[in-house]
Amino acid sequence: MNDIPATIDLNPGGDQPKASVIWLHGLGADGNDFVPIVERFALPSEHKVRFVFPHAPIRSVTVNGGMRMRAWYDIAQLDLSQNEDLAGIEDSARLIRLLIEREQGLGITTDRIVLAGFSQGGAVALHTGLRFPLSLGGVIVLSGYLPVPNTLMLERHQANQHTPIFMAHGLFDPVVPVILGQMSKEQLEGSGYAVSWHSYPMAHAVIPEEIEDIGKFLHKVL
Repeated sequence: MNDIPATIDLNPGGDQPKASVIWLHGLGADGNDFVPIVERFALPSEHKVRFVFPHAPIRSVTVNGGMRMRAWYDIAQLDLSQNEDLAGIEDSARLIRLLIEREQGLGITTDRIVLAGFSQGGAVALHTGLRFPLSLGGVIVLSGYLPVPNTLMLERHQANQHTPIFMAHGLFDPVVPVILGQMSKEQLEGSGYAVSWHSYPMAHAVIPEEIEDIGKFLHKVL
């Protein structure tokens, strides 16, 4: 547990939380990025949902000229489906599993834990959730995609075969093209997963309508 990521933890429902949302930021951001939207979900206080915003490790990012920044994995080129950093993805998945274990230590069962993320954070949330050996409450993928798709059938775990997946994408996303998100959705559905797909007239961003839809999803699964 020594290398468990530093996190920003919000407990709007007070002490003794009954559920957790582990939310992964995008490339170059940090855990502060999505903290302001928690209050906009308007979740009932009696649900006692806790939000955990981890900071990704600092690593060199090839596509950005080797600049060091917070990243869940390296990106070799603009075509995200090529030369994927499997080692980096797997290491971040390990870190997220440590965070799940920490939430379990608070008395929260895994079926009350949702993994969420934006961009590459969403990719890691999806990668981790589909392989996790205990049932999760849900997975939220915002402007993200399914990384290393060729390994899914070999590595997926039956425990999360029926876990609800919320995917949202901007129709004009220049960073993670919407076609990549759609292809990920189609592969997941072809593999028997239940995907709730949402698209919005936006770029690589999050908009109020999307936040409202995320809140409805969280209310439903938690």
